[in-house]
Amino acid sequence: MIATYSHIPVLAPRALELLGPALEGEQPLLVDATLGLGGHTEMFLSAIPTLRVLGIDRDPEALERAGERLAPFGDRVMFAQCRYDELGSALDEHSPQQSPQAILFDLGVSSLHLDKPERGFSYSHDAPLDMRMNPQDDVSAADVLQSFPEADLADLFFRLGDEKLAKRYARAIVERRLQAPIVRTGDLVDVLQDATPYALKDKGHPAKRVFQALRMAVNQELESLARALPIAFDRLAIGGRVAIMSYHSGEDRLVKRELRKLSVSTAPAGLPTELPEHLPSFREITRGAELASAQEIALNPRSASVRLRAGEKVKEVRS
Repeated sequence: MIATYSHIPVLAPRALELLGPALEGEQPLLVDATLGLGGHTEMFLSAIPTLRVLGIDRDPEALERAGERLAPFGDRVMFAQCRYDELGSALDEHSPQQSPQAILFDLGVSSLHLDKPERGFSYSHDAPLDMRMNPQDDVSAADVLQSFPEADLADLFFRLGDEKLAKRYARAIVERRLQAPIVRTGDLVDVLQDATPYALKDKGHPAKRVFQALRMAVNQELESLARALPIAFDRLAIGGRVAIMSYHSGEDRLVKRELRKLSVSTAPAGLPTELPEHLPSFREITRGAELASAQEIALNPRSASVRLRAGEKVKEVRS
């Protein structure tokens, strides 16, 4: 079974270690909010015989592949095609009577997208410039490049890609699209390579950060995460745990801020007694952001940029 799938789930044993204590008892429920190819879910189902999982993914192909992989677990796993900010609706449909004991987010792009050049996520292969995780979505990466003003493209590349040459690349794209629309990954790579100063051409592939920024914009990843976290924290059972793996500094900052906000007292300074309503709703169970080990990075290079944070819900989230 495992040999059929080359995808290696990032920090899988650590995710099980962090979430496992909340998944004891009779038929606990885990929400895998970013199912992908099902690697994390397969490990959890194998390790916890009583576990049920709701797997969420916006990509119908990912759900199909994960369904094949997880078929041996039968009705212990349920599937929902939606974004993770629709987690609440998915729970209402598939498990209306039970709050999840654990929720897992493994953010970013999946192996399925990177390993299929025709999806347009990779700058290493020429393909249509698509990058939609759900092919039914309206806006592709080519649409963004064609319609965004130069200033907005520069902001996008800098904000979501940390690209120092953002303004230079945006100007080059606008100049090229006046001649013809940029509709293929190879076309975009050529534009970026031509616009890169000679002194920087050996400092890494010039398309890496631009492609990341385009992918995140097309799929509204930061916006979706900002909507998803409050829903996840609210729907989690008391005593339940959440683990979130981020691969982008903006994602990690958002996760850190939202988790920490719920993990500190709101009692005014100088109050002699802390009232129950001031007590934290969560307890952080990781010390800062955990990283992948050197051994895991050597085995799975895609884990190099992961940042893992986790928390335990100790009381209802204050409104």
